[in-house]
Amino acid sequence: MKKANTSVKIDGIDKKILRYLMEDARRPVLEIARNIGISGAAIHQRLRKLEASGLLAGSKFVINPKVLGYTTMAYIGIFLDKAMSNPRAVAALKKIPEVLECHYTTGNWSILIKVLCQDNEHLMQLLNKEIQQIEGVSRTETFISLNQQIDRQISI
Repeated sequence: MKKANTSVKIDGIDKKILRYLMEDARRPVLEIARNIGISGAAIHQRLRKLEASGLLAGSKFVINPKVLGYTTMAYIGIFLDKAMSNPRAVAALKKIPEVLECHYTTGNWSILIKVLCQDNEHLMQLLNKEIQQIEGVSRTETFISLNQQIDRQISI
C-alpha cells in the first residue's frame, strides 16, 4: 500500500511569516505585514490556511522551570516485561506531572521518557516510588542531563 503524502506546500511568504512567529509568537501581525510588505489581512488568511493544514499546532508560553526550582532534567529508558504492558504503562505515566515527554522506541527500551525534577533526591523518589512501581515496568535506565546544548524547532 502506498503511503499518502502528508507534507504541506509553503511558499516564501509563508516561510517569512513562520520565521517571525517562531522567533516571537506574540509579534503583532501588522508588524510582520509591514516587514514582509503585504497586508495584515493577507497574513491572517495565510495563518488560517497553515492552521487548517495542520502545520501550525498552536502557540504557547514557555515557562523557565529553573525559576520554579526544577533543576534536574533526566531521560529514563523503561524496560517493560511484555509489549502488552505499553498502554497501561503509558496511562500510568500520564498521571505523573514530572513526565514531560513519552516515546515508544526501538532498541532496548520499550519507552523513553523525559522528566523534570527539583533535584536528584526528587528524581530518586520519582523513580523508586512512582515509575518503578508501575505494573509491567521491569527496570529503568536513567540519564541525567547536565546542560541542554541545543533547543530549537525544525528549520523553515
